[in-house]
Parts: sequence; structure tokens; C-alpha cells
Amino acid sequence: MEKKKRIYRKFEGEVVSDKMEKTAIVKVDRKAIHPKYKKRYVVSKRLKCENPENKYKTGDMVEIIECRPLSKDKRWRISKKI
Repeated sequence: MEKKKRIYRKFEGEVVSDKMEKTAIVKVDRKAIHPKYKKRYVVSKRLKCENPENKYKTGDMVEIIECRPLSKDKRWRISKKI
């Protein structure tokens, strides 16, 4: 029996806070279209991400990937700086 390869979600965003130990908050923006008025607008989400050596600082653009739950709110890991 073959094992299925897991597909991880990836997002790009900006680090908005690095005040916690081994954690960074990354703001991810996406564009949405209003169903009635067809206007485009930006939807933002702030995700807590694993930042093990505290090497990513506020203002850095980073790529994050989904991972196993690391704490109550942390389910993302920073993979690289853009």
C-alpha cells in the first residue's frame, strides 16, 4: 500500500510582531470579491508561526507552510525569507 504524500498549504506574508519567544505573527493578505457589488477588497489574517531562532524580524516578507499543531494557536512554520 502506497503512502499518500501530504500537500501543505503555503502563504506569503509580512511579519508584524516578533515579541514572543520562538513565535512570530505573520499578516497574510488575500483579495476577495463582494458577491453582490463585485468590488475587490483585501482580507487580512494574522497567523502565529514558529520562529525557532528568532531570526525573522518585524517587516520581513516570509513564506509560511502548514504543519502539525505546535501549541494552542500555532499551526504554521516560517519556511524562508522572500
